Amino acid sequence: MTRVKRGCVARKRRKNILTLTSGSRGTHSKLFRTANQQGMRALASSHRDRGRRKRNLRRLWIIRLNAAARDNGITYNKLIKYLYHNGVFLNRKVLAQIAILDKMAFSTILKTIAEKGE
Repeated sequence: MTRVKRGCVARKRRKNILTLTSGSRGTHSKLFRTANQQGMRALASSHRDRGRRKRNLRRLWIIRLNAAARDNGITYNKLIKYLYHNGVFLNRKVLAQIAILDKMAFSTILKTIAEKGE
């Protein structure tokens, strides 16, 4: 059987992993074995935290909507109920932005849906 020299393939693989972990501290960016472990851990954490970020942003929007709705004398629960009954399909992100950036527009939205909802 002929000899297979695969030095360039292995070097390319190791180089890719070392470039992935180039921002880490100490041996996590210098030595291949620890860099490989660090890279796997970093990819797993980024995958996990993408879901967490979505979850945390939704929680933030709900908190902001609840605070803005209570300023106008209505709870978050009633706000969502009135929105669905009136067919207003604005998501929580957009509603939270309106509530923060344009308080008058948010209060008029609340008044119109509260009148129709009750």
